[in-house]
Amino acid sequence: MPALFYIVVCISLCGLVSFFAVFTYLDHRALAEETQLAAAAHTDPFASLVIEAQAAFVVDLKSGRVLYQKNPDVQLPLASITKVPLALVVAGELTTDSIVTIPFDTAPAGSRERLARGEKWRVGDIITFTLVSSSNDGAKILAYAANAAVRNHSPEAPKGEHGDEATIWQMNNLARKLGLTETYFLNSSGLDISTTQSGAYGSARDVAHIFAYAASSSPDLFSGTTRDGLLLSDENGHTTRASNTNEALGEIPGLIMGKTGFTDLAGGNLAVVFDVGLARPVVAVVLGSGYEGRFSDMEKIVSRTREAIAQE
Repeated sequence: MPALFYIVVCISLCGLVSFFAVFTYLDHRALAEETQLAAAAHTDPFASLVIEAQAAFVVDLKSGRVLYQKNPDVQLPLASITKVPLALVVAGELTTDSIVTIPFDTAPAGSRERLARGEKWRVGDIITFTLVSSSNDGAKILAYAANAAVRNHSPEAPKGEHGDEATIWQMNNLARKLGLTETYFLNSSGLDISTTQSGAYGSARDVAHIFAYAASSSPDLFSGTTRDGLLLSDENGHTTRASNTNEALGEIPGLIMGKTGFTDLAGGNLAVVFDVGLARPVVAVVLGSGYEGRFSDMEKIVSRTREAIAQE
């Protein structure tokens, strides 16, 4: 009888151990599945991103975290992104309420987007016109207007026959002040100088730094770049339109500022600062894309950025 009792007890204990072994196995398997699901839910949204641009850089300004980068330090032509540091320099030399007499027509008579010779415009409105419509002539007018002011307080600034050398010199000073190691300017607009030389060069990381500085130091100066089109008036009531060259405008909620660029050497460039949530600015830059590719690239980046931050 005792032997039979011990046999029954042993069988029962073995069954109980087996039960707990199976239970433990199932518990571990469920935990592993939960971990896999959690990892899948937090997969980097940028991992599968494919863009046309040669270089790109995305940084969360609140945390300083780089969300995405592609060839971030490769030096590339900047095209009209150059007009952002130009605007910063001009606004630092002249008050935005200063009046400038337009020295030449920026477009033929009858054009909807035109600053006409002899018209008197506020510096702030010329800056807005230049940035929004990406006017190369507007950039020249601003560079000429600020040139004397730069020379007044910086006698070491260069003189030259073009009348904008001191302004360009100051733009390069700004690049050095901001620690931009890949950036330099040869003209004020970024327009190609020849078939082999651009008017300005920089990296995606450097451009992000410029835009972060611009958005934090002079947000009002760039507010016009968030609008689709503007109607501006000079001191005598002459009006002109400024149509935004940023075709991705409607696809970037929370846009704080932006600037396009396109030349034969640069290809398509686009840089923006936008809010992801409340006071959560992000800078995104694409360089060396196509004319349309820069917009589709940016739309993808903005979407992936929102996904990435939503996972935090």
